[in-house]
Amino acid sequence: MKKYLFLLLTGFTFSAAQSQEITDAMRYAQDNLNGTARFRAMGGAFGALGGDLSSLNINPAGSAVFSNNQIGVTLSSYDTKNNSNYFGTETTEKENSFDLNQAGGVFVFNNRNSNSNWKKFSVGVNYDNINNFNNSLFSAGTNPNNSVDGYFLSYADGIPLSELRDSSYGNLNHGAQQAFLGYQGYIINPVSTDSNNTQYTSNVPAGGNYYHENTMSTNGYNGKLSFNAATSYQDKLYIGVNLNSHFTDYRQSSRFYEENSAPLTSDYTVTNLRFDNELYTYGTGFSFQVGAIAKVTNEVRLGLAYESSTWYHLSDEFSQRLVAVSSATNLPDTNDVVNPQVKNYYEPYKLQTPSKLTGSFAYVFGKSGLISIDYAMKDYSNTKFKPENDPYFSNTNSYMNSVLDKTNEIRVGAEYKIERLSLRAGYRYEQSPYKNKTTVGDLTGYSGGLGYNFGSTKLDLSYSSSERNSQQGFFNQGFTDGAKINTINNNVSLTLLFEL
Repeated sequence: MKKYLFLLLTGFTFSAAQSQEITDAMRYAQDNLNGTARFRAMGGAFGALGGDLSSLNINPAGSAVFSNNQIGVTLSSYDTKNNSNYFGTETTEKENSFDLNQAGGVFVFNNRNSNSNWKKFSVGVNYDNINNFNNSLFSAGTNPNNSVDGYFLSYADGIPLSELRDSSYGNLNHGAQQAFLGYQGYIINPVSTDSNNTQYTSNVPAGGNYYHENTMSTNGYNGKLSFNAATSYQDKLYIGVNLNSHFTDYRQSSRFYEENSAPLTSDYTVTNLRFDNELYTYGTGFSFQVGAIAKVTNEVRLGLAYESSTWYHLSDEFSQRLVAVSSATNLPDTNDVVNPQVKNYYEPYKLQTPSKLTGSFAYVFGKSGLISIDYAMKDYSNTKFKPENDPYFSNTNSYMNSVLDKTNEIRVGAEYKIERLSLRAGYRYEQSPYKNKTTVGDLTGYSGGLGYNFGSTKLDLSYSSSERNSQQGFFNQGFTDGAKINTINNNVSLTLLFEL
């Protein structure tokens, strides 16, 4: 038995081995509904309307609908509540944050040539925080069947004992590092002490109830800066284009704790362990959008917009730490601490998210109000890590293609004006990107708000709420049990607009 503190000097390693998974891809493939307060209050249904700074995110032709120059800024309060159910034990975790989530402006240039059919030209710059990653999750309960030892065993099988015994953590690829932690932490043992041994057994007692706690904290953002240009033909057809710059900064800290209730024997067995993981992902991306809005009659508007894939260039930093406690009858407890103090810097990689097509309809009741409907389609099975000829990425892409699905999204918004006051409401439904509808479920959201026009200044306030269920494993292989999560997101946004 190994009884010691394992500690390497602080350092780092550059690794060519990938650890990117489907959850990493979906983090950037899915967008949240963020933007101005008016946009949020009406469920984001602006594809056939335009005239709002965040409408550019749906249809870039929307900037040509503006009559005057406009600049605006939006502050938002985010409240996330995660209800967890793990083998019948229910827990709740909340996260609150405050953010400047939108800022931008549109500038309109009218054509002074009255004989021209091209009535005006507009340019715009708008920033939207399309995803706020601030979140906290806590799950706890007793698993009657499985221990986390399966995670370490799944990586260890097939790896020679000599690599786990004689190599340092920083010289191994991601899979071998997981096996290394399990071996050095005395969670797994080789079947044979021969250096060529490739089979391992667990030191965690079988058949006991395993009490688990899984804590995860994330923070960061996924921002989108759009450079827009649009034009109007006879004030009946509006055409626009966006060039989008994306940038992301994401940090994830997780801690998994296990304790078993098996009776002690004369041999040392693992009674509890703590497994910590830290991930930092950062990078940039590019996408483009084209769109058109047709004013069919004074009341009816139609819109069509295409959003390309986003091509991300990302980098990951990753570190781990493991503490395991072993006990035996009439013997003192021992701690096996595996703290390499090594940060893995993985080779930069590329991620291509799926494109999106949006069709829109709006009916305008003169100056008294409107109703708008957006319908969007997105095929998540087209999500890809690159380079595609990389064996690891090729397998991951094939897996995503088999489990992810085409989705439909519906957004409905309405507005009613009472002189200078506007009342708004919205609805949003988005299908699950997974074929099984369980890993991540459908999303349903409701919203409402109001706005007041002071003349050259406008003030808008909105409240929106969305709910989604999910069930994902705490780990990606070997031990894939996870909690059922019900996530409720509440948002309050305040937008201040100035017409110039």
